[in-house]
Amino acid sequence: MAVLGNLIKTAIDLRDKFTNDYPDAEAQHQTLKKLLETAKDTAFGKHYNFEEVLTSDDIEKAYAERIPLHNYKKIHDEWWHKIQEGEENITWPGKPNYLALSSGTTGSHSKRIPVTDEMLESIRKAAIMQITSMAHFDMPAEFYEKEIMMLGSSTDLNINGEFAEGEISGISASNIPFWFKGYYKPGDQISKIEDWDERVQKIAENASNWDIGAISGIPSWIDLMLKKVIEYNHLDNIHEIWPNLAAYTSGGVAFEPYRKNFDQQMGKPMVYIDTYLASEGFIALQTRPQTDSMAMQLVTGNGIYFEFVPFKPQYLDENGEVKPDAPTVTLDDVEEETDYALVISTVAGTWRYLIGDTIKFTDKSRQEIVITGRTKHFLNVVGSQLSVDKMNAAISGIEEKYNMTIQEFTVAAVRENGDYIHKWYLGSDHNQSNETLAQSIDEELKSRNKNYGVARSKALTGVKVEVISPEIFHAWSEAKKKKGGQVKMPRVMKEDEFAEWESFVKEKQMSVSRV
Repeated sequence: MAVLGNLIKTAIDLRDKFTNDYPDAEAQHQTLKKLLETAKDTAFGKHYNFEEVLTSDDIEKAYAERIPLHNYKKIHDEWWHKIQEGEENITWPGKPNYLALSSGTTGSHSKRIPVTDEMLESIRKAAIMQITSMAHFDMPAEFYEKEIMMLGSSTDLNINGEFAEGEISGISASNIPFWFKGYYKPGDQISKIEDWDERVQKIAENASNWDIGAISGIPSWIDLMLKKVIEYNHLDNIHEIWPNLAAYTSGGVAFEPYRKNFDQQMGKPMVYIDTYLASEGFIALQTRPQTDSMAMQLVTGNGIYFEFVPFKPQYLDENGEVKPDAPTVTLDDVEEETDYALVISTVAGTWRYLIGDTIKFTDKSRQEIVITGRTKHFLNVVGSQLSVDKMNAAISGIEEKYNMTIQEFTVAAVRENGDYIHKWYLGSDHNQSNETLAQSIDEELKSRNKNYGVARSKALTGVKVEVISPEIFHAWSEAKKKKGGQVKMPRVMKEDEFAEWESFVKEKQMSVSRV
């Protein structure tokens, strides 16, 4: 009998009964007020006169009017570079011990985002919220006694002067509570291995020694890890070696495009749970099982204040950046099924910061959202107004129609004979003609997005598809940065990056043909 598991499950059930399922906007008001009070004597707080904002009858309005929107370049060039140069009390009291490295998607230079002790505590609290929400998923008592595989970036952080640097998954894993270490796999020694392939090889070699009940990590890299474990141990599916595996917690990107591929590697039904842990903080988590979407509840009372820019073309510049004068709305005024660019202010000294993601509310009363894409991955060169969630939905429709698995994809608007077309690359091992897939994607998107349909009748003159090995996508990620961690393949590329990508694809295909 799972005595410990029953005790843990009972404790979670009891805690859940005394937890407010639907936090209200008052939590956001108190969060903003506390942020301003804590940082009012910092250089940033004095510059923007937080003291005066706090005396306003409408703090939220005064805050939005007084402090401009910041992207990474603006806040780094004006403020965060001073932190990296050793100055204190810049955007948050004191000085952080960690800097989270983030490039968002492959190909861009690493950003260095402050991670304060308060932010680490916020992440820990959100993780506990995720654990307690398991009461809604009706997991068996035995589940709470199993080990948890957390595959992120290396926990062997780089020391850069006064700071320890690494991706947020590595920083978080290096700060896990002592009581959790007995459950945590692959353990400290393997987690410190910098080379991703070597780390996964060690996981495959040790897999039979562990009793894994849950896995956590970015889908594309977890997928490769599972395949490696299956291949190395000569298995038909992952449940042959981890029979008690019951849940996978995704994060970083929308999980739906990967679901079919995951299902093929399982021997039993799985519970899939989405989370939203960004380099800037733990944004949202899935608190209940759903059949139509994996919507996540915003964590509203945990050191992050949210604002939302209506994601419309008039508020974007030619580089896909939100314009500095774009309007924002608060949690009270959002509308369901409307795309917003996410703006956050946090206990890490991040102020009215455009995180780069777009979201939409699926249930305002529950404050549930789904990630719809990236601001720079909004494909609108000729008025098609395609967000990543529309692309994901179209790809899912193609998988269903042709009973195929598409593990990765990227797309760009490129010029051909003077006209614009959409050129897609699909990562799949299934055989289906490029022409058939191009026509089907075109039809799927026309049915899902009226703006795309209008564009196809005017400036967007064609659609082309090329199916390639999924391994080429992984090789591109490795070439541009490194495998594993927070690295994500860009769903949309600009023309110059896409030209580089196409050259890379041709080179890889030629090298394979020569073997």
